[in-house]
Amino acid sequence: MNAIEWTIELRLVIALALGFLVGLERESTKVEHRGIVFGGVRTYPIISLYGFACAWLSNAGVSLLLPIGLVSMSVLAAIAYITKIKAGRYGFTSEASALLTFIVGALALLADVWIPMALGIVNTMLLSEKAELESYVDRFSKVEFLAVVKFLLVTAIVLPVLPNQEYTQFHLNPTRIWQIVILVSSIGFVGYFLSKRFGSKVGLWMSGILGGIVSSTATTLAVGRIAQRHADRSRTALQASILASSVMYIRILILVLVVNPVFLPALWWKLTVLAVIGVALSFLKSDVDQTVEESTFPNLQNPFEIRPAMVFALLFVVLSVVTTLIYESAGRAGVLALAAVVGVTDIDPFILSLLQPSDAQLRLVVGGIIVAMMSNVVAKGSYFAFLAPNVRRETFWKFGLLAVCHVPLLLIG
Repeated sequence: MNAIEWTIELRLVIALALGFLVGLERESTKVEHRGIVFGGVRTYPIISLYGFACAWLSNAGVSLLLPIGLVSMSVLAAIAYITKIKAGRYGFTSEASALLTFIVGALALLADVWIPMALGIVNTMLLSEKAELESYVDRFSKVEFLAVVKFLLVTAIVLPVLPNQEYTQFHLNPTRIWQIVILVSSIGFVGYFLSKRFGSKVGLWMSGILGGIVSSTATTLAVGRIAQRHADRSRTALQASILASSVMYIRILILVLVVNPVFLPALWWKLTVLAVIGVALSFLKSDVDQTVEESTFPNLQNPFEIRPAMVFALLFVVLSVVTTLIYESAGRAGVLALAAVVGVTDIDPFILSLLQPSDAQLRLVVGGIIVAMMSNVVAKGSYFAFLAPNVRRETFWKFGLLAVCHVPLLLIG
């Protein structure tokens, strides 16, 4: 099948369609609120076509027409905004979207088609999901927002000035270390954001899935404490903890894919098998899920806080050094022993230290990751069994079986 040839006619249709899409959304808002809204189902397609025409004439030799068109749209938006202020309304969303629609129309001719399409669709989504986005914001405290801002600020300032070169025989690269911290924190924040978004609307087992994106160990401890306080929810809490461990395999798979995909062919199917086994065990002889009260929802730490990010970076550096030293002195057996020890805590720093470019053999890296995960599963099972003694037997055999499933995958190589 031949690739689509984006002729000027097709690009014109794209510009018209994207303007119409935004116009439909604004028209529905106008009908819903019965107020002053800048434009509707006809205005926005015309704005997009205006941008397209200005871009076409600019290409044809009238070079100043595109900036003049943008200035004229800005003036119209300003007039509309002043009119709204006089009517006691202060939102600038519609006017800003009109300016963006003009730009989208111009880009439909000047740029790759995916750029205006992406901008137009995202523009429409942001306009239509106002209530949903505001509900997300309401679930975050000012302290949490400040934590995210501080993290991003430190990253924006620190990352560009960090040297991008390796130091010492341990191949420590400051830029790469902080990039890894950003990666892990970002993945964790997705789970944290979703848990904040859904809150008590989801069952305890879904809390395990969302919490597992942040930290399966922390989630196991959190739901274990819920089981400790509410004995009737112990089995559901156990299900949540095993699901959190199942998500751990997917999270590690993503880390491998991003950090060092060389190891992906040897790991993807093993991690997938373990994740499937974990999900199957979690639903085996499980109770119907119960909705969690807000007060019993697992309280997870914001991954974008500066202190835990710094601690993670320090752990990563220490484990990178220790792993190299042990490998040089004790070989594969020493690294596997270290993997078993670090598995009782957060295994991400250790696994990421193994994934760094080095002379380590594929079999060593894969084996170290599997042993660390197995040790972590055993540790989480022990933590939960201690916190929920009324389901201790079921905890031991489910977590134990999941841990044993790592052994044949380790022997395969």
